[in-house]
Amino acid sequence: MSDQLENMLAGRLYHQTKDLLNSRFKARDLLYEYNHCHPRDMEKRTRIIKKLFGKTGESLFVEIPFHCDYGFNIEIGENFFCNNNCTLLDCNKIQIGNNALFAPNVGIYTAGHCIDPELRLNKQEYTAPVIIGNNVWIGANASVLPGVTIGDNVVIGAGSVVTKDIPDNCVAVGNPCHVVRQVNDYDKKYYFKGKKVSNNL
Repeated sequence: MSDQLENMLAGRLYHQTKDLLNSRFKARDLLYEYNHCHPRDMEKRTRIIKKLFGKTGESLFVEIPFHCDYGFNIEIGENFFCNNNCTLLDCNKIQIGNNALFAPNVGIYTAGHCIDPELRLNKQEYTAPVIIGNNVWIGANASVLPGVTIGDNVVIGAGSVVTKDIPDNCVAVGNPCHVVRQVNDYDKKYYFKGKKVSNNL
């Protein structure tokens, strides 16, 4: 492992090197192939995405187009569903639990740039991991920022910007994203704006 890769994964300041660029190009090669697959060729798509990611479950679906930086820093559990135009900026670890649902245009970002302009001009960067629990649904156009942990059984509302940790069993929305209520028995009876869940399911 190179010094700059070690610094990147440890959350220390680092700068881009030819080795890191080459790693990103390897990911881009796979992404190019993946994003140009025929939509019905699920066997090929699954094979490529499993080669790209560091760890996956058996069951996953990643809609085209999809974007990431390195791929090997992404670890997902079982039954992952990711809708179109997702970006997983995995300069550090992105760990996603079982049964995750990502709506269109979701962005998970582990990379950051320094506030001080001289450090930015010196091309110093940093990263922080993102951890997402089991049974999480992230709504369309939501952004999850570096260093955030999202607990189990969480719904993140569309358009939210998640800047801080979100605890288990809640609905959180907004910019900045904040908890608005707990998941409760009402949600077992009504699935959307007073519409009852059918017993015939």
